[in-house]
Amino acid sequence: MRRSSSSGVPIKNIERELICPICKELFTHPLILPCQHSVCHKCVRELLNLNPEDSFDAGSECSLPGSPRSRVPSPSMERLDRLMRSGGSISSPGWRRGSVTPRVTTIACPGCQHDIDLGERGISMLFRNFTLESIVERYRQAARAAVAIMCNICKPPQLQEATKSCMDCKASYCNECFKLHHPWGTPKAQHEYVGPTTNFRPKVLMCPEHEMEKVNMYCEVCRRPVCHLCKLGGSHANHKVTSMGSAYKILKEKLAKSIHYLISKEDQVRTQITDLDQLINQTEENGQLSEREATEHFERLFETLQERKSEMLRSIEQSKTRRLDQLKTQVEEYQGMLENSGLVGYAQEVLKETDQSCFVQTAKQLHIRIQKATESLRTFHPSADPCFDEFVLDTSKEETLLKEMCFGGVPDPPLIDLSNSRVYNEASVCWRLSDDHLPTDHHMLEYRRLGPPSQEDGEDSVVWRPTDRVYGSSTVVSDLEPNSLYSFRVRSCRNSMFSPYSPEVTFHTPPAPAFDFLFSDKCGFSTERLLLNKRRDTVENVAGMAFLLAAERVQTGSYIGLDYIIGDTGISQGRHYWAFKVEQYSYMVKVGVASDSKLLEWFHNPRDTSSPRYDHDSGHDSGSEDACYELSQPFTLLTVGMGKLFIPKTSSSSNAAAGDPGNRVLPSPQRLGICLDYDACRVYFYDADTMRCLYERQVDCSGTMYPAFGLMGSGKVQLEEFITAKRLMF
Repeated sequence: MRRSSSSGVPIKNIERELICPICKELFTHPLILPCQHSVCHKCVRELLNLNPEDSFDAGSECSLPGSPRSRVPSPSMERLDRLMRSGGSISSPGWRRGSVTPRVTTIACPGCQHDIDLGERGISMLFRNFTLESIVERYRQAARAAVAIMCNICKPPQLQEATKSCMDCKASYCNECFKLHHPWGTPKAQHEYVGPTTNFRPKVLMCPEHEMEKVNMYCEVCRRPVCHLCKLGGSHANHKVTSMGSAYKILKEKLAKSIHYLISKEDQVRTQITDLDQLINQTEENGQLSEREATEHFERLFETLQERKSEMLRSIEQSKTRRLDQLKTQVEEYQGMLENSGLVGYAQEVLKETDQSCFVQTAKQLHIRIQKATESLRTFHPSADPCFDEFVLDTSKEETLLKEMCFGGVPDPPLIDLSNSRVYNEASVCWRLSDDHLPTDHHMLEYRRLGPPSQEDGEDSVVWRPTDRVYGSSTVVSDLEPNSLYSFRVRSCRNSMFSPYSPEVTFHTPPAPAFDFLFSDKCGFSTERLLLNKRRDTVENVAGMAFLLAAERVQTGSYIGLDYIIGDTGISQGRHYWAFKVEQYSYMVKVGVASDSKLLEWFHNPRDTSSPRYDHDSGHDSGSEDACYELSQPFTLLTVGMGKLFIPKTSSSSNAAAGDPGNRVLPSPQRLGICLDYDACRVYFYDADTMRCLYERQVDCSGTMYPAFGLMGSGKVQLEEFITAKRLMF
């Protein structure tokens, strides 16, 4: 009788790892997404907008989530699970009969934010994470230790507490009932038992794509268990797989080593936690200090504005009082001009004086006043201006300054993204910002050519050249010189404040302008063994049943041919360069150039070209091949396969390693580049990342030359995105 052992890890300390990232609660029937993150079954249904009455798409080896209090899975649940596996009526996950609403098959993983396409099978393609489910159950049991799990066999009032649970019987027992139902010497004695639990998982994991098959292999490309049908002709046919036992051993050793490493670094982790706690305290203190300083700054601004406001209001009040006094005085003067009042009334009384000497004495001064009053009537002017234009303020500049007031300080420098940047005769440069960066106004990219100055640029070739303002995270730089070394740097701007420059990044331009083309789906293309994507920039060879039948018919020798595919655009003059990627798992891929006459021979005489001795670059080391290979041929193909690149054995090669058999096999670069000089009848092969020439040779360019690719076994070639971008725009 076997007992499943459990670790002595304090289960209460790992609650953080048992929380669903969507519902923020303990996992309930967790499913494993292709990106290896786990999500509750009900949360995935909510992301897919599925209703409870929709089809039962519970995932591999997964019954629908029931009540968490149930101790034994109900027969109806198991029946529904079997129906789902046998391809019964429940075969269209996420889609009800008669429904006209398009179903959602793509969700965003809440852990890594990558888009996950579940395809036609929906949730049923996902595995249940039984390991995580068991850990959650143990956590629940530890959390409710006071609530015992009772024996499923005992009857009240003699109901006993369960001491163990049988994973085969899916029931919990007390000691007496367990001995009674699992007697020694019977098959039930071999059942697997654990501590008391309410979580019973199946003993065998089934394939979600082939419901009746057990998983017995592990796909290293997709990082998930698969069955033999998946490898034979399914979606994992071209992927590298290993046995489940080997994957279990390797992954368990890796995990154990990683855990041991973390445990050995416990003191370092505690020190770093202490440092982080200090940083938290410093952040709180510095944040409060910044708040106080900001408050002081704004209070000073408010005080200054208040002072200026008081001065201006005081000046306006004084000006208003002065003008009112002047206008009131003028009003009084004009009122004196009225009859029987003021100056006119006084003058009328003076006219009544009969004594000449007294009249003259008084009338002289009075006459001057009357003349002034008369003059003021002819030229009327108010004594004060009622307008206060001199007190009108234009605060637009000050408002702009306040709005542009920088609170974030100098922005952080961006970093140029080497994985997404590509440089040809034009450079597509991408960069990324820090995760906690504040919004920026724009970016400035600068570049310069390294090395001796060119004839066109003269002394300016060593000077940094800025591009126009960039409001995104990438830009294109045109008119770069071929076969030159360029350095790039970028900085961000926010509120007229520039960040420091990013670290300089150096790129080497190819020896010729980029040649843009797509794979041709017409000339010689084998739809039986080659898969071409809709964009026509990726081709994949499928080693399926047709390949096995072709090999079975051959009793002696090796006449398994290459499947060729070419570019849809030919070359008849000039120098041209293109780049591509050969996947590391590819068995054998030949890359190079071929003339139109040679292509007709390949496509119309497949039996001859299938012989490895016919192809002068087949990698076959016969003496006849070496003798013929020195001649100029209308094609040149280089062999790449199993993560290696094979340099042909020829004295004309510029690579000194080509003459040494031990150095003729090189690690395959991440990206390969080919340059064809049609006028010089020469072809070059490059490491596209470092622009190091790996091999070159003469080629007969008497006809139109095409980029050529040959695949055998399983393989995949993807054209450089920047090469195909222009063609895909039309």
